[in-house]
Amino acid sequence: MTETRFDALCIGNAICDVFAHVEEDFLLQENLIKGSMRLIDTEEAVRLFNKMGQTVRVSGGSAGNTAAGIASLGGRPAYFGKVAEDELGDSYSHDMNGTGVYFNTPRLREWKPTARSMILITPDGERTMNTYLGACTEFSPSDVDEDVVAAAAVTYMEGYLWDPEEAKKAFLKAAEVAHLNNRKVALTLSDSFCVDRYRDEFQSLLADGVVDLLFANEHELKALYQTGDLDTAISAAKENGALTALTLGSEGAMAFDREETVKVDAKDVANVVDLTGAGDLFASGFLFGLARDYKIADATELGCLCAASVISHVGARPERPLKHLAAQSGFEV
Repeated sequence: MTETRFDALCIGNAICDVFAHVEEDFLLQENLIKGSMRLIDTEEAVRLFNKMGQTVRVSGGSAGNTAAGIASLGGRPAYFGKVAEDELGDSYSHDMNGTGVYFNTPRLREWKPTARSMILITPDGERTMNTYLGACTEFSPSDVDEDVVAAAAVTYMEGYLWDPEEAKKAFLKAAEVAHLNNRKVALTLSDSFCVDRYRDEFQSLLADGVVDLLFANEHELKALYQTGDLDTAISAAKENGALTALTLGSEGAMAFDREETVKVDAKDVANVVDLTGAGDLFASGFLFGLARDYKIADATELGCLCAASVISHVGARPERPLKHLAAQSGFEV
C-alpha cells in the first residue's frame, strides 16, 4: 500500500469568503434584504465585488474548513477544490497552503472567476450574504490526483459537490482509487436540502459500500431516511453498515455502526458567538482521530472539542492552534 502522507483528503467547493463592513444605506442602494443569503451570477458577482471597498478575505467552503481544522490539530491534510487564475484564486491558494493544507488543484484559466461569498456586515453585526459559485462548480475527474488519494487515510467529500455532474464523477473516481488502496471514503451530507435532492443516490452510496463513513447532523439524518424520529433514523443508518458520526448540537455527538454506539456530551462554551463551522470542525477532530487510530469515543470527543472551540468566536476557522487545546485536554497530537 502507498505510504500514508495525509491524515485526510478533503474535497469540496472552494469558496473565498470576502467580508466588508458597510452602512445600512449600502444595502438599501443595492436592494439587498438584511440578513438574507442569495445566489448571484458572474456579472453581479463582479459588479458587487468592485463596490465593496476594503475587504478581508479568507479561504472558505465546508471541506476547506475541515482541512484547515486538521492542520490546526497538527495533522497533515490535503484539499481538492477548483479556483480560477485570478486575484481571489491567488488569495485562496496562498491562504490554504499557508494554513498547512496541501492544495495544488489545477486552476480554471478562463470562463468563470473564483467562487466567492461576499458577506456584508452592518454596524449591528448582521450579515448579508451574496454567494457566487463560479469556478468551484467546474471540478472534474481530471482534477483528481490519484497519488494524493492513495496517500490519504480518508477521502472526505461534502454533499454540495453532488450537484455538478462532473464533480460527482470526480468523487466516484476518488472513491475507487481510495478503495483500491485500502483507504476509507467519507461523505458529509452538508444540509437537508442537499439530502432532499439526492436522497436515493446518497443511500445507494452507503448501501453499495462506496461510502464507509457518514457525517450528518440530526436534521440531515432524519431527512435521509424521511422520518421525524431520530431513533428511527439512527436504526436505519445502522442497517446500512457505514460508521456514522452524528452531531446533536448542544446535546453533543454520537458515533455508531452495527456493532458499536458511543455518545459524547457537548463541551461547555462560556459564550456561543457564531455557530458557523461547528460541523466542519467536528469533522476535523473526528477525521484526525480516525487517521491516528483513536478509539471511536475519543475521536468523537475530539470532534466535540474542536466544534466548541470554533463557535466561541466569529468565523469558521480556528483562532488559536487546536493542537494546543487538544493537548491540554489530554489528547496525544
